[in-house]
Amino acid sequence: MNNLSTISTNRKIKTFLLNFFIYLCVVFLIALLLFLIGTIFLRGLPGVTWEFLTTEQSFLKGTEGILPNILNTVYIILMTLIIVLPLGAGAAIYLTEYAKSKKAVGIIEYAVETLAGIPSIIYGLVGMLVFCEAFKLGTSLIAGALTLVIVTLPVVIRTTCESLKTVPQSYREGSLALGSGKWHMIRTVVLPSAVDGIVTGCILSIGRIVGESAALLFTAGMANKIFGIIEAVKPGKAGATLTVSMYMYAKERGKPDVAFAIAAILLIITLIINIAAYIAAKLLKKETQR
Repeated sequence: MNNLSTISTNRKIKTFLLNFFIYLCVVFLIALLLFLIGTIFLRGLPGVTWEFLTTEQSFLKGTEGILPNILNTVYIILMTLIIVLPLGAGAAIYLTEYAKSKKAVGIIEYAVETLAGIPSIIYGLVGMLVFCEAFKLGTSLIAGALTLVIVTLPVVIRTTCESLKTVPQSYREGSLALGSGKWHMIRTVVLPSAVDGIVTGCILSIGRIVGESAALLFTAGMANKIFGIIEAVKPGKAGATLTVSMYMYAKERGKPDVAFAIAAILLIITLIINIAAYIAAKLLKKETQR
């Protein structure tokens, strides 16, 4: 009886220590997150004004504005998504629906995972050599967008593949049994059933694009100039996004308060993107279940 009592006591002590360690880790992570968010908001939000958001930097007027950086970020997002979504979705559809060799699919999926783990600064160096120099695009927004296509392509392929794999095989077999062709089955049955995951991957890709800086330092440049959307796609039109501008204000210009203001804006954008991804996934999942 004494041995059983000792074993039970030891087990309770181990369970208590394990639970204490787990809760301690959770509290530490929450405290760290709140500290980061609080620090950024406390130092950054006072500098976020309407003038700051709607004007450009002027040394003559002594003003600091980020309107060019906001527009450049929007242009980069649009140009990247227009290219990467068809490529990523098409590759994922081929891998899950058309590819017959499991070995080849495994090799491609491994390559995609490897590409996803490569530091973005390496993509920036490759983008500078290929798009800026070999393709004669110069330091430009379009060169930055093409580089980000390579950066985000693994994310789109991976999320789309996972979404397509969640569609039950019986859906495909039922559609084919009713006389549908392969592409008709994919377009009318598979894609609508997986649309929630695909949209979520798209929104998360936007978050990756917004937060990218290393690759754009090499390719898109650091200019603060307002371009029209047509002019922005031309070679040689360099422009700094919000993340690049934040780096410039923090390191090159020695204005940490402005950098914190941009950081606060980026944090708000990131939170909105994550919430939008969650809501979109829930709504689209409900629609497909009807």
